[in-house]
Amino acid sequence: MIATAFRETALALSKALAEAAIDHAGFEPPLAVCELRKCRATCCHDGVILSKEEAEVLGHEEEGIIELPDGRFKTATVSADSLELADGFPAQFPKTRCVFLDQEHRCKWQLKAVEEGKHPWYYKPISCWMHPLLLKRESGRPILTIVSREEDSAGFASFTPCGKAGLGAAPAREALEMELKMLGEISGRDFYRELNAPPGFSSLANESTSG
Repeated sequence: MIATAFRETALALSKALAEAAIDHAGFEPPLAVCELRKCRATCCHDGVILSKEEAEVLGHEEEGIIELPDGRFKTATVSADSLELADGFPAQFPKTRCVFLDQEHRCKWQLKAVEEGKHPWYYKPISCWMHPLLLKRESGRPILTIVSREEDSAGFASFTPCGKAGLGAAPAREALEMELKMLGEISGRDFYRELNAPPGFSSLANESTSG
């Protein structure tokens, strides 16, 4: 398993990933690679829900973790002015930003890991770097997918720049290479290869779903 500050959280994720089906069709639409200068960390506008372990580890380092009424934990947010929001910032999003973003919209936890010579996502909450990937666990077998605009009842993932279909961009299975390979290192399963394999590739783990 790849070095991470959240070993228990990653272990739980790896177990789900090991048995997950892949929504191959969901990874075919074109998806633009994240451009932080343009998107200004839109996906981080409302912070992120944390596992208890993530909250404990990050809480030891710096303030900025809050406990919600339902007992879950979340990164805090601060008000954002117009210059801190991307052009076309979704109207339904609160005009806030994660407290752990710097003035250049960079994640302070990612910068800390780089400075220490660790993997860039060593301290970054797992649901942060997984975006816009989603592991559905509604019933039965987990499914690794990407939420389409039609399925996005929360009005979130498909409205962020890194979750929108991008004309002329590479398919999501290629654009999300780093995220897919990170999931592979956590689980020991090569999701990037499974999604980008040539015709005829077979694997016990390579089972698709129509979503």
